[in-house]
Amino acid sequence: MTRGGASVELVGLRKRFGDVGAVEDLTLKVEAGEFVTILGPSGSGKTTTLMMVAGFEEPSAGEILIRGESVLGRPPYRRNVGVVFQSYALFPHMTVLDNVAYPLVMRKVPRAEVRRRSEAVLALVRLEGFGGRHPRQLSGGQQQRVALARALVFDPPLLLMDEPLGALDKKLREELQLEIKRVHREVGVTVIYVTHDQSEALTMSDRIAVMHRGRLEQYALPEGLYERPATRFVADFVGEAALLDGWVEAATGDGLAVRVAGGAVRLVACAAAERRAGERVTVVLRPEKLRFGAAVSGGANAIAASVGDVVYLGETTRYWLQIAGGVGLALKAPSRSDTLRYGRGDRVEVSIDPRDVIVVTG
Repeated sequence: MTRGGASVELVGLRKRFGDVGAVEDLTLKVEAGEFVTILGPSGSGKTTTLMMVAGFEEPSAGEILIRGESVLGRPPYRRNVGVVFQSYALFPHMTVLDNVAYPLVMRKVPRAEVRRRSEAVLALVRLEGFGGRHPRQLSGGQQQRVALARALVFDPPLLLMDEPLGALDKKLREELQLEIKRVHREVGVTVIYVTHDQSEALTMSDRIAVMHRGRLEQYALPEGLYERPATRFVADFVGEAALLDGWVEAATGDGLAVRVAGGAVRLVACAAAERRAGERVTVVLRPEKLRFGAAVSGGANAIAASVGDVVYLGETTRYWLQIAGGVGLALKAPSRSDTLRYGRGDRVEVSIDPRDVIVVTG
């Protein structure tokens, strides 16, 4: 198969359905060969964006560039883009090989070349020997591999994937996430992937674009989204977190002192952005960053709490805690035999390193 991907650029993209704005002023650049995920809840505009790139929806305004060339007004079949949907959309009366070969047959590729390329892409998705079967004889995961093979067989420089793993169980989803990444590495195609599953996005992506109510909230590396969310929505949507309303009590070159939980708790944060005393902010605490016991950094960030509930999850144990003002926190601790366990009603002290305290605009 041909290696290489296409750059994609969306400039001021908008889509309206009557009075409803599905996508608003979206500007986004995907480099050639990147795996970019558009992440967001239902109604955020992510699938509408994908459909505009594919050519199934026309933008109300803005520009779509593939390899620097505008594709506005160009029908889907002339954009040379592979598309994989959640519903596999396989032809039930055709064999696996004929399903995969269909895009080549439509392009009038010589028969011998059709067979060679179809068998090669089936090998790529690890379905050698399945060409003679029909879709009904395959598992859901195998059918999705066939759909992926069909989308790749004509060597598109761009592959669009809309919730392709949504119908599969958790274990199979996780297996196919790694398979799709492997195929991406081997082929080098540019991938734009749509999902509402933040864990899936973090696992698979080079970069992630988080959308909310039709707008781009943040576009960053997976680590950047999780460790340095730009907005309250991103902090809440990407990963698990406690969001505490507060205000900046003091701001120095070394960081921030923030009052939360009705003013009863003072937290120190090593915030990168400049803040002013009195500014309303949101403090973001990730459950795996909290720990039981004495605070770090000379007593900073010690929080008195009571244990409300304990849930054993196998490799980790989740503690639901209450701090001053009735505010709830979650703490995740490794389920090791040498780890001190707490029960409901226990009074505890928890702490967090100032470097792990995230502060976003309130």
